[in-house]
Amino acid sequence: MQNLSPQQIEELLNGLPEWYLENDKLCAEWSFTNFIDAMLFLNKVAILAEEHSHHPEIYNRFNFVKLSLTSHDSGGLTHKDFRLAKAINNLLP
Repeated sequence: MQNLSPQQIEELLNGLPEWYLENDKLCAEWSFTNFIDAMLFLNKVAILAEEHSHHPEIYNRFNFVKLSLTSHDSGGLTHKDFRLAKAINNLLP
């Protein structure tokens, strides 16, 4: 899959306001009510990741979750990252 240009990334980010760029990765953070809710969310993310054959980097601390996406095989961001980010957003109320 081909890497996105900086202009394409900027345009796609406009459609995902809760996501941001950090160290050439697409990232988002959430705080949940408690640890169980954070884990339930991460379990749903795991199912999506398998369906998309694309797996985020996951950081969890109690009720805090941070996800980072990049296409390691391409060495940058691709449409695959943005498709998964959008699907992850659809998990949230």
